[in-house]
Amino acid sequence: MYEYKVVTFREALIGDALDSGKLEKTLNKHAEDGWQLKEITGGDVKGRIGPGAVEGLLLTFERPRQA
Repeated sequence: MYEYKVVTFREALIGDALDSGKLEKTLNKHAEDGWQLKEITGGDVKGRIGPGAVEGLLLTFERPRQA
C-alpha cells in the first residue's frame, strides 16, 4: 500500500523563471521524509493574492504507507 502527497510549486511573481535550486531543495526536503517523486505536472495553481491562478507545477510524491 502507498500514500501520496501533492505539493504545489510556483514562483512568487507571474513571469518569473523557474528556480531550479529552489525546486531541488523542495524535492530533497520531501525525500528526507521518505517521499519519492512520482510525477511533475505543469498547470495553473492558486496564487497567494487574489482569486486567479498562476502557472506552476504540481509535484506528486509517493511512499509506502506506514503502519
